[in-house]
Amino acid sequence: MTAPRLAPARVGDAIAHTARRLARAELAYGHGTDNPYDEAAALVFHVCGLRHEEAPAAYEVTLDLSQRRALRRLVQRRIDERVPSAYLTGVTWFAGHEMRVDSRVLVPRSAIAELIAARFAPFIAADRVRRIVDIGTGSGCIAIACAHAFPAATVDAADISPGALDVARDNIAQHGLEERVRPMLADVYDGLPAGRYDIIVSNPPYVPTADVEALPAEYHHEPALGLDSGPDGLDHVRRILAGMHEWLAPGGILVVEVGNTDEAVARAWPDMPFLWLDFEHGGGGVFLLRME
Repeated sequence: MTAPRLAPARVGDAIAHTARRLARAELAYGHGTDNPYDEAAALVFHVCGLRHEEAPAAYEVTLDLSQRRALRRLVQRRIDERVPSAYLTGVTWFAGHEMRVDSRVLVPRSAIAELIAARFAPFIAADRVRRIVDIGTGSGCIAIACAHAFPAATVDAADISPGALDVARDNIAQHGLEERVRPMLADVYDGLPAGRYDIIVSNPPYVPTADVEALPAEYHHEPALGLDSGPDGLDHVRRILAGMHEWLAPGGILVVEVGNTDEAVARAWPDMPFLWLDFEHGGGGVFLLRME
């Protein structure tokens, strides 16, 4: 079989060429990008060592022959193996912050990033936030973004996976937040230090077990531990809700992403005063509860 031709040398042309290849392959998106063009840009910028804030001037940069060959290899893996591009490059972005990722963690993609950028306004006064916990931290992206947004707060980054916590530690160190973000092995609340939190935030597993196998191939490169939440997808949400009164401080808020199980959550707790949040930049399935 003849190898695909190399992308053009100019960055802008290489992105367009790569986007066409990805579009023809009918890939699944949802791991930091939602279309072939953005995915192509991520791959081209990676092999060139460019940063996205350098665009549009970067479109005139020329790839050398080794970079064009490296790009062809990455694109071929993206197509043949259905590997999410963030795993191919080893990096992604969340709430404006660069994060390192690999197959030990989910690729960050939560709409909660928009809430963090707004410092959870108007639901809590930022100047009163001193303790935050991120349940199911994975790469540490939510915990790290919260630490940047609330410089007076300490953040506990909790996860049941030792491998995920190793990735989180690396990211915490990269951001210079070792003094305020504490990675800790914990199963929801079990393993957390004593004390109440002003903000409990979580993007936990919420996919029903039977649905995990039906996900597109890209999702099977991610750890099932971060996706599967029992027969109805609500196992983790049940535990988070059951313990919130013990762990949330007066005036505090609980923020949880449940994705497309939002209707199942609403049916399971019909009397719970969930506030379902809207997002300017897309996404949904996130509820907020106040301690009161």
